Amino acid sequence: MHKKSLLTILIVVLFTFSLTGCKQNKKQNVYQTVKTSKTINWGVKADTPLFGSMSIKTGKINGFEIDLANALTHEMLGKNAKANFVTTTANTKIQLLKNKNIDAVIAAMTITPERKKQVEFSKPYFPAGQSIMVADKSSIKYIKDLNNKKVLVVKGTTAADAIHKFAPKAQILQFDDYGQAFAALKAGQGDAFVTDNGILAGILRDSSGYKLVGGNFTNQPYGIAVNKGQTQMCDHINQALTKLEKDGTYNRLVKKWFGNIPGMNIKEIEKH
Repeated sequence: MHKKSLLTILIVVLFTFSLTGCKQNKKQNVYQTVKTSKTINWGVKADTPLFGSMSIKTGKINGFEIDLANALTHEMLGKNAKANFVTTTANTKIQLLKNKNIDAVIAAMTITPERKKQVEFSKPYFPAGQSIMVADKSSIKYIKDLNNKKVLVVKGTTAADAIHKFAPKAQILQFDDYGQAFAALKAGQGDAFVTDNGILAGILRDSSGYKLVGGNFTNQPYGIAVNKGQTQMCDHINQALTKLEKDGTYNRLVKKWFGNIPGMNIKEIEKH
């Protein structure tokens, strides 16, 4: 009898624990959480000029995506709501979402089929794509002009594949990072530097004697990511984005951050 009683108690305890565990593991509704807390924790970039970079003067992250995240937060949750910013990288942003350290990612994140398997994406908020940087005196105007030219790219990006597709006779030289590639362009080691238009715009902000040409020759738009299954959060982000586009806030931020970049056609970015 004693052994049977212990067995019965053990079964009851395990059964109760399993029920409790189910409740604890129930998927969190992120939108309801942020609505209650009046706070959204955004994963952002801190090393990408114009989008999100650390200011030496203020010690704070600023950029187009930071301003847009603030505007979205207030549109979604009210003027007294707060946007918190958590620095992310290409390798950490999805994991931070999965671990619930952040509620959403707005960090120059290209919408791809592979990423859609892990996260929910908002509608595109920035029409990113591959673009071309050349010296002011260069005769290069379009992607086809890169044939038989030396083109500088960064390892691990999609630039090399894009050039092979659109300018198959180009000679491609690869570098470890954007700084090295731009230094090579300045040193005359190549005729053009190709990568994401937004990254090139950030480099141009602090450099003279160079320009963007030809517009984007690929279409790789950025989207805001939330954890898989958080459709309510995604829907409210989309609604807020649409409102900011209609009331002129979006275009004002585009003009603020990209309006003075040589060769950057903000008409391609603005919402009309």
